[in-house]
This record gives sequence, C-alpha cells and structure tokens, in this order.
Amino acid sequence: MHYFEITELAARIRQRDVSPLTATRAQLDRIAAVDRELGSYAFVMEDTALRQAAAAEAEIEAGKYRGPLHGVPVAVKDLCWTKGVPTAAGMAIHADHRPGDDATVVRRLQDAGAVLLGKLQLTEGAYSDHHPSITAPKNPWNAAYWPGISSSGPGVATAAGLCYACIASDTGGSIRWPAAANGITGLKPTWGRVSRYGVFELAPTMDHIGPMARSAADCGILLQAIAGSDANDPTALQDPVPDYAASTTADLRGLRVGIDPAWNGEDVDATTQAVVSEAAATLRSLGASLVDVRFPDVSAASVDWFRNCAVEAALAHAATYPARKQEYGSVLSAVIEAGRSMSAIDYQETLLRRLELRGRVAAVFRTIDVLLIPVHPFAALTLDMIRTLGEQPELIAKLQRYTCPFDLTGNPTITLPGGCTPAGAPLAFQLVADHLGEAALIRAGAAFQHATSWHRRHPIP
Repeated sequence: MHYFEITELAARIRQRDVSPLTATRAQLDRIAAVDRELGSYAFVMEDTALRQAAAAEAEIEAGKYRGPLHGVPVAVKDLCWTKGVPTAAGMAIHADHRPGDDATVVRRLQDAGAVLLGKLQLTEGAYSDHHPSITAPKNPWNAAYWPGISSSGPGVATAAGLCYACIASDTGGSIRWPAAANGITGLKPTWGRVSRYGVFELAPTMDHIGPMARSAADCGILLQAIAGSDANDPTALQDPVPDYAASTTADLRGLRVGIDPAWNGEDVDATTQAVVSEAAATLRSLGASLVDVRFPDVSAASVDWFRNCAVEAALAHAATYPARKQEYGSVLSAVIEAGRSMSAIDYQETLLRRLELRGRVAAVFRTIDVLLIPVHPFAALTLDMIRTLGEQPELIAKLQRYTCPFDLTGNPTITLPGGCTPAGAPLAFQLVADHLGEAALIRAGAAFQHATSWHRRHPIP
C-alpha cells in the first residue's frame, strides 16, 4: 500500500476500503522501520498525523469528503513553516525554530484534508551542501548514489514509500535533481503560481514551491490544492487555477513538443541522450508532433544564476549573517560572502541579461507547447563524483545547464522517470512549458506515464 499513487489511495479511501488512520499508521510504522537508515525526515509529527487522520476519517464517515487529498499522508520540506513544529531549513542555527504560523502551502494541504506526517531534510538553507552537523539522506536505490539537492529528503522519502507525496522547493534544480536521482515525478510550477509565504528563502525571485510525487497526475492533484493567489504573498500570481485533473489524458494529439538536437546533444552522455530520444518517440506515438527549435544561448546562465542567488541569499540571511557566521557551513557561507561583496554594476548587468533571457525563452514557446530536454547531461551520479559539490564550479555549471535557466525565467517544468542505467539507477528527462503552462506538462506527463511504467519502479520492498 505504501507505493500506491494518490489517485489509487484516494479512490480506496473514498470507497472506505482503506481508512486514513490505517494508511497513516502504516506510513508511521514504515518511517520508524526504514528511515533510520535513509534519514529523509528531519522531524516526524506522529501525534499530529494521527489526530489529522482521525479527523479525516470522521469527516469521510459523515459524508464530508473534501477531495483526493482527504486522509492522504504527505510531508513537506523542512523549510515550510509548521506552527509550533521545529522548522530548521537544514540549518544548525534554526534547529529550535518553532514558527507561530503555518506556511500557506501547509495550510492549504490541511484545508484539502491531507495528513501531515512530518518535515523532510534538506541541504543547508536549501543551497548545495548539507550542514556539517546533519547526516545527508541516502538514496534508497543505492546508498553510493547521490540523492539530489536541495530537496534530498523529499526525493528519498517519496521514492522509498515514506509519504505518498510531498511539497518541496526549487531555486536552481532542487525539485528536478532529486526527482531524477530517486526515480519519482517532480513539478516546478511557474514562479508565483504557488505562494511562498512561510517558506524560508534562498533567493526569493527564483524560489519555486511545488510537488514531488509518484506520477504527473498526483502532482496535478497537489498543485490544485496549493496553487493560487495569497494575501500574505503579494508576489503570488492572481491568475485563476485551472482544473489540472482535466489535463490527464492518454491522447496527445495537437501537442507540439519542441526539441533542440544541438542543445540536447552537446556534451551529453549517450545514456542520457537515449532516454531523451526514447521519450520523444513515446510522445510522438501518443499523437504529439515533434518540432525542431533552436534554444537561446544559456552559457552565461550558471554564472548569472549564482550572482542572483548570492545577492538574494545575502539579504535573506542578513539577520544571522555575519553575526552568527561561525555556525554556518563553509559552502553557504561562501555564497553569502560573494553576495555581500558584489558590486551594484555587476549585479545590474546580471539582471539585464536575465531579462533578455526571459524574452528569448518566451519567443521559443510561440511555436511549441512543451520543450523536451535532459535534467542534466550525465546519467546517475555517485557520491564520490558529487562530493563537496559547492567547491566544484565546473561540475555545478554542467549540472545546472538544463535547470537554472528556468529558475531565472520562471518557466514551469516537470521531471519524469524515463529509464535506468545498467546498474539499475533511475534516469529521467524534463519537459518545460510557457508561463502558467502546467496543464500542458501534466497532460504530457500523464500520457507518457499511461504508456510507460518507469514511474512504477520502486527501490525497496
């Protein structure tokens, strides 16, 4: 039962074949048995979860069914405020922080009747490395493999059947990398589609809040619950939230899938190219048309992303840095120092290039509905390859090639499992859409997953 998709569990709960309390107790028991080794949870909310499950069960018994998240056990990345519950954002200085309010995404999950199992571990401040005092979560497919960053806990917990889905964040690739590394589906919505109120900031103009789940359909269910305007976050978009469930279909006729063969092939290993090519063939077999496009030059994107992130992180941490500098890990500290030392002219130059990139990317979507690209240019990464990532700028630039441009522009993306290495590690690809194009991503993802079974592979019993 712990590997059910939300769509299946919700149907069983509604039909009263499975009770929310049964599902929640099973998840808590599994966390206690399995997560001691994996370390995906920063804090388990056992009492709260059981109380919410009992309330959901009583409501459903009384005929007050709220929808497909009612009674479903989920979790959130530990940078989402949870009232009265430790919310550390992967940082030693916030280990005892207990917010006085819920993040908007947490409140909306509760409004949908979801059961909150706990808070999931992440890298320090949602940047690239875990704080030295924290043991990084382990990839459930193989402990020698990278679990992804910064949403390492969300990726591991969802893949290992320790929650049915979760809410995470993405500033440079932090939904997409863990989704790919752990063989699950991750949706990074348009910037502002989901409120950031009550979410620890890394770089607010690039921070995206979105779901990680077993399937594209499940991601649509979560996005439906958490998206929309918010009086507590003036930057949240005012546009109405469509019915994402209506987007799920097995027919992709009329969908235009853009492919840039040069960008998808340049310095990309053969295994990754094969996954992207096979995904293109599957989408075409479902009725989509493949359209050759030329994507704009993004060679400066990694540097520009770092500059944006550094300046915004320096401001986000101004209350504790440099006052408590000695309590920071070396990598996050270095980023903040870079932001504090950057000149206004250099930063303005970066902002102007970012605006230009947005315009050039928007032009690509005049002729296509989604863009098909890798998540990164190499197959599954081992910990030996990725160790001290924050100190390897060349590797970071390669890792970010297909992710950070879309944090700079704010475009939505979906990451889908699409294969595996000879050793059995998950492989994935990515689809990108125009602003507020999440429905197209969910449609394409759901159709792909209707025709394939990669998303149904699981790492442990």
